[in-house]
Amino acid sequence: MADASLQEPARGAVPRGALGAAPAILYDFLWATAFVPSRVLARGAPPLGILAIRFAIASGILLAIAAASRLPIPRDGKTWLRLFALGVGSNALYLGLTYVALRHLSAGMGSIIASTNPLILALLAPSFLGEPLTRRKLVGLLLGFGGVVLAMHARAGAQTARVQDVLLALAGVVAFVFSNIVYKRMLWRPHPLVLNGAQLLCAAIALVPAALLLEGVPRVAWTAPVLWSMAYLIVVLSVGASMLWFWILQHGEASRVSAWFFLTPAFGLLLSAILLDEQLTRVDGAALAVIGTGLWLAARG
Repeated sequence: MADASLQEPARGAVPRGALGAAPAILYDFLWATAFVPSRVLARGAPPLGILAIRFAIASGILLAIAAASRLPIPRDGKTWLRLFALGVGSNALYLGLTYVALRHLSAGMGSIIASTNPLILALLAPSFLGEPLTRRKLVGLLLGFGGVVLAMHARAGAQTARVQDVLLALAGVVAFVFSNIVYKRMLWRPHPLVLNGAQLLCAAIALVPAALLLEGVPRVAWTAPVLWSMAYLIVVLSVGASMLWFWILQHGEASRVSAWFFLTPAFGLLLSAILLDEQLTRVDGAALAVIGTGLWLAARG
């Protein structure tokens, strides 16, 4: 067992409603805002290489703050093995496979595949986490997923999605689900700054050989848009949103809080309408209503 002086005990779920919807809604909104800067980076850099650079810089920021704050760093191998599994699943595999798949998958189809996350986690949670899958929660999750499909099916593109791309994106989702299970099963966890910095460092290390093998030495066109996009994704997503997600996951049932992922494509639609003047249709309105109903049921399941 890890040295208790280096870590803080993992806390159980708080009572229903104690967490509130605000942190989860903020998390989904932050992820929805990542679409534009991610597209900018995709045009100016190889995806795996730029992810490794992003994770390395973000981990450096967090671990520097942890060191300046004199927070203890775990020294036992078991804790670092869990942190490595956490980083590989939640970042290296999830985002890495998703970025590779989205070279050929449409954004709409990618959103649909990503939204299988709450369903997969809900099916695994009873066995791995002891979280019950009630009928109301299941109906809520199915409604939420149905709402995403309703909103995104027309945007998924007319072309047939390649099976290998769908499987890559789905494998990334499964990796993220299991990383959440790893986190929830950790009896002792480092301080959040240390945990997030360490798992991002592990993700960067894991991505380096894959990036070199598949893409070679990364050649990045460091234009102003690329620099600003990189800074936004590092500070807001890899540092801010990741810290927020682990806090949310620590304080609630994994299968329940993951249902809020259905809001990410919904926020994407709203931001596109506001910033890009894309028109919302009646189908979009119906889809948002279905997603909202599903979330209401899942939260009370």
